[in-house]
Amino acid sequence: MVQLSYKTPREWATKALENFDELLRDHAFCERKAHATAMKFIAQYPDRDELVSEMLELATEELLHFRQCYGLMRTRGVPLGKDAPDPYVQALRSQLKGGDADDVLLERLLLAGVIEARSCERMGLISEALEDEKLRGFYRRLCQAEARHELMFEELAELYFDKERVSARLSEMLEHEAKVIAELPWRHSLH
Repeated sequence: MVQLSYKTPREWATKALENFDELLRDHAFCERKAHATAMKFIAQYPDRDELVSEMLELATEELLHFRQCYGLMRTRGVPLGKDAPDPYVQALRSQLKGGDADDVLLERLLLAGVIEARSCERMGLISEALEDEKLRGFYRRLCQAEARHELMFEELAELYFDKERVSARLSEMLEHEAKVIAELPWRHSLH
């Protein structure tokens, strides 16, 4: 299981929840992007059976999460609007290493796992800070799903690559991720 190098302060959730509708919109887009990422893995690595099977499950679940977020938005009268780039993900992608197809696969698996780990942490904080029991339960369940996803990405990386290589690169990514997340201003968003 990924051990994040930076722990988000509990006060972050208070700030994020100041505009729950905006947080929910951002969250919906995160789920949509996670679905698209899973489908992209399938398109780019169709010869990796274990990866394809896991990504099919992930894509299905992330689409369900998007549907659930969108349903909450409709109930609350929140329009979907246009998606905006995520500065957190952009900053993480900027440090990805190139290389051959295998190198790129490792980078993408580890990056996805790190993002899932941070999302898990923050959904847990949101769940704890929410007063509405239904919403609290919703975010608690999503936190558990994100934890499963993070572990799945790490296990796939270790299936296809040497564990020492995975561990070393993951440590580098987590160090960079900690700097990125600590420097970003708090917004009404997951990251």
